[in-house]
Amino acid sequence: MQQDLIPHLFRTEYRKMVAVLCSLFGLQHIETAEDIVSDTFLSATELWGLKGVPENPVAWLYTVAKNKTRNHLKRGAIFDQKVSGELQSNERLSEEVELDLSDKNINDSQLAMMFAICHPAVNTEAQVALSLNLLCGFGVQEIADAFLTNKEVIYKRIQRAKEKLRQENVPIAYPIVTEIGDRMDAVLSTLYLLFNEGYYSFSQNNVLRKELCWEAMRLCHLLVVNEVANTPSANALLSLMCFHASRFEARLNEQGELILYKDQDTALWDPALIERGRFYLKTAFTGNEISKYHLEAAIASWHTIKEDVAQKWQTVLQLYDQLLLMDYSPMAALNRVYVFSKVHGKELAIREATSLAVPQNHFYFTLLGKLYEGIDNEMALNHFNNALTLTSADAEKQVIQAHIRSLQSL
Repeated sequence: MQQDLIPHLFRTEYRKMVAVLCSLFGLQHIETAEDIVSDTFLSATELWGLKGVPENPVAWLYTVAKNKTRNHLKRGAIFDQKVSGELQSNERLSEEVELDLSDKNINDSQLAMMFAICHPAVNTEAQVALSLNLLCGFGVQEIADAFLTNKEVIYKRIQRAKEKLRQENVPIAYPIVTEIGDRMDAVLSTLYLLFNEGYYSFSQNNVLRKELCWEAMRLCHLLVVNEVANTPSANALLSLMCFHASRFEARLNEQGELILYKDQDTALWDPALIERGRFYLKTAFTGNEISKYHLEAAIASWHTIKEDVAQKWQTVLQLYDQLLLMDYSPMAALNRVYVFSKVHGKELAIREATSLAVPQNHFYFTLLGKLYEGIDNEMALNHFNNALTLTSADAEKQVIQAHIRSLQSL
């Protein structure tokens, strides 16, 4: 139980505690906040192994973190007394400071941290990396996997971001309305990446990590319930997350194998999340702003309608056309080709696919395999075999192998 509990609590509570401590100490002392929280978890690992797990593990962590914070402030006061003779005032400070780990202060601190980290002085890649590290509890290796790079690159990005925040003396405070436009894109990109890491994770060789998705949704919800941060794009992103999350239970079978969309049991879809997604999407379209999140959410909303009708795929194709004009990505281009095949047929879709300037990865060859099925099964088999050699995810290998077995049985 302890082996599973502490990593779980580290994922859920570490970032909350760091956010509150950073609000207390300021971004000048990020490492101090991280050290106190890390030391709290180290104490849990040592003491729980000897004495057993306490009745309320979260409360235990918060109490120990408060005590360690007070000890840190007291040590600082003693040091200052030796060098500056201000022990009395510093002692009062250490006694008066109370580490507020209430739900409200945790939420307020995390929201303020999101926008502090995404200060325009820090480049976007570093903003996202530091946000994933501090606000989401991602390790350097996990972030490296998400960015398809090595951990040394990510470590340097995080350190440069911290140093830049120190140099700029960035306060942890709610941004004013005029700052929203400068920082919201980076905040939303971070949450988008976090959700995707949970929904389809290569770093843990696991297709679905619900915990990360729920955390991304929670942080996004912090935006939409805040008067300043409640933008159309934030609502659109939360809508997108709700639509995807509504199909969680239908995406994997009992053996942990991926179930394709067309084979999913709609009885396992979550109607409450679908309704929430529609609510946030409707809210998103009340403003004048249209973002890529609006278009992706609109596409996802059509995927909550299982009926395979012409209007559905024609509308989705139009949405993909708009999305690619606004924010081109190879993955969106491949998804568009699949939808194109539903509207115009596989033969025309094959021409579309082979004309794309996209990386020839396992997604590309899997798509070609699907398109050639029933037209040239030998060619389809070749493409699936190519795809199989290019993926390391077990769930994807199982899907590709199922296609291969089906073709070989003909």
